Amino acid sequence: MSLLVVGLSHRSAPVSVLERAALSADAQIKLLQDTVAAEPAAEAAVLATCNRIELYADVDKFHAGVAELSTLLAQHSGVGLEELTPYLYVHYEDRAVHHFFSVACGLDSMVVGEGQILGQIKDALATAQELHTAGRLLNDLFQQALRVGKRAHSETGIDRAGQSLVTFGLEQLSSGAPADAWLKGKRALVIGAGSMSSLAAATLARAGVAELVVANRTFDRAERLAALLAEQYGQRPAEPDDVDVLARAVPMESVPDELTRADVVVSCTGATGLVLTADLVAEAVEGRTGAPAVERAADSDSGSGSVRSGLPPTSVGSEDGCPLDLSAAQGSAVQGSSGFSVMGEAAVAGMDAATLEQHAAWVDNGTVDRREGRRTPEIDTDAVAALAAAAATLGRVPERRRPEPVAEVPRPLPVLSLLDLAMPRDIDAAVHRLLGVRLVDIESLAEASADAPMAADVDQVRRIVSDEVAAFDAAQRAAHITPTVVALRAMAADVVASEIARLDGRLPGLDDKQRGEITQTVRRVVDKLLHAPTVRVKQLAAEPGGAGYADALRTLFDLDAETVAAVSRADDDSRDHNSAALGGLDFGRENFDSNNFESAENRGRA
Repeated sequence: MSLLVVGLSHRSAPVSVLERAALSADAQIKLLQDTVAAEPAAEAAVLATCNRIELYADVDKFHAGVAELSTLLAQHSGVGLEELTPYLYVHYEDRAVHHFFSVACGLDSMVVGEGQILGQIKDALATAQELHTAGRLLNDLFQQALRVGKRAHSETGIDRAGQSLVTFGLEQLSSGAPADAWLKGKRALVIGAGSMSSLAAATLARAGVAELVVANRTFDRAERLAALLAEQYGQRPAEPDDVDVLARAVPMESVPDELTRADVVVSCTGATGLVLTADLVAEAVEGRTGAPAVERAADSDSGSGSVRSGLPPTSVGSEDGCPLDLSAAQGSAVQGSSGFSVMGEAAVAGMDAATLEQHAAWVDNGTVDRREGRRTPEIDTDAVAALAAAAATLGRVPERRRPEPVAEVPRPLPVLSLLDLAMPRDIDAAVHRLLGVRLVDIESLAEASADAPMAADVDQVRRIVSDEVAAFDAAQRAAHITPTVVALRAMAADVVASEIARLDGRLPGLDDKQRGEITQTVRRVVDKLLHAPTVRVKQLAAEPGGAGYADALRTLFDLDAETVAAVSRADDDSRDHNSAALGGLDFGRENFDSNNFESAENRGRA
């Protein structure tokens, strides 16, 4: 059996495809059940976040496994296989392990170095364990990935390379200003009470928002989160670095009213439809400002109705006798037409031939600028004559005017800042057109993070990943031979027991002490004979190409294949029992505090 992963992420697919392919909790469960029911797969686990959907499986056939897993992803995501295929990636065996460990360390995240992915991996393992779709390989893989991720964050400065998706999104809302300073004193609304929403709520509270409101479809969950926030950040004796947050819970029906009071909104729910429509946000803005919310003009029309500042007079010659109506020309410049010099090419642009000749004759008279301190520039009569010839041929001189700078239409500062961390999206993308509203969503975060600098620690994390992949492969190869070694020792124990029983029949007069000494001696002899070969065969099996040693051992000692398989099944059952007894892998869930929300235990849809 071999590890295979088929998936898509923000690196391989546009956000619009990821949004449509998002899997609900029920869809993930059905996908796991259908995967292990398929012929090529014996184990399965799904890692589904807002920027990736990956299906991990232990398969016995590569091509059949890829075809089956791709088909199942398409069926359960609702995106057709032909449309989904160009965005899928496939990793197999060592490459699959390397990819997963890189994901666990945050190297493949939208925000490099973020630690929330560890919580999501833990959730994925727990789900697979509950459904009994994770066997020895995936249990070992996911547990090792969690350890690798924790090692990367503890031994390197990868945290400096990135930050939580929440913090990154809030900094995008603040236009690059420190999020804490920007948030201080604002009123915040968090929609959702899951792990990502909890992280957002803790981040907002820690930044010192004046009020924090939590809305959720299940009101009890919103109340629990608000109570935890109030306990952690609420009223207490003033200290230099203390924050003082009023946290409360509201039902989802109260969101429209809360929108009219909020300055910042963070939404991350599991809803399949929009939670905040453009009309709802427009009504909230109107409730805040007292004026109807209007849409921003399209970029192509942004300068059409704007008033430009008046241009200074541009004529450099005397106006006396000039055939041009300078006052009309100057007036049109103020209204938005191009200004021009009566001596330059712009002056004659669009002029008919007759007027051009009059202008040339007037210029030839050597008009002098009477304004003090100004001198009339030299006139190129040849150029004027050439223009006259062109005008006679074409009828008019083509216009060649320099484009004017378009005046920026002043936009009001946002009265409502929205951060949408859900996939599929919670907030209608059309709200970005509303004046006074700023929206940051997964798509805009992906664009912003593409240019984010990576810390030098990333190279160190990559080395850690490479070392851990090699160690995992060695451990798997060694584990592959373990059932054979166990079966060998079991066979040796049976031989010892049989010989002691035969000895009892031949020497019935042995007392218990003598029988015990003989039994212990025989066992020591067998153990010493088997010790060196079994230790050495494990070492050899851990090396590349060592898989054949298990077959050699079975052949040399004539071990029954069914006995070896029974040992392997018993080992898997023992692992499942231990995982269930411990409630899955437990790295120690700390109490709710400011650090936990940025730690590996934060399990959210990031």
